[in-house]
Amino acid sequence: MRIEIPEQKRLVHEMHMPIRWGDMDAMGHVNNVSYFRYLETARIEWLDGEGFAPDRSGEGFVIINAFCNFLVQLEYPGDLLLKTYAANLGRSSFDSFTTISRTDTPEVIAAAGGATIVWVNFPQQKSMPFPDRLRDLIA
Repeated sequence: MRIEIPEQKRLVHEMHMPIRWGDMDAMGHVNNVSYFRYLETARIEWLDGEGFAPDRSGEGFVIINAFCNFLVQLEYPGDLLLKTYAANLGRSSFDSFTTISRTDTPEVIAAAGGATIVWVNFPQQKSMPFPDRLRDLIA
């Protein structure tokens, strides 16, 4: 099943990162697990950089699902361009989407993935409305 990234979305973050030798598997290409780590790194760098690091004794975000469409194999060496988008803003959740391409061929999307992010009160283990500043950042 392929999940499509919606047309209506907002670019919220871009970053570069290297493909590491250890990201590859015995077949000589980047292992599927590494793509999820790339997606996580982009999501965390964006939200932490905006001041929304999770606070275990207070509020923060959790991931309730994640997906990745593998389109083109990646191989070491190389550098990646990750573009993260936000869409489908709700009261306490939104969808994040990230495209992954090589910096030397940024027009070729090697993978596209995402996750649904929910803002929660950790002690209560309940979702809650986004802080206004986070809502403004995504909207």
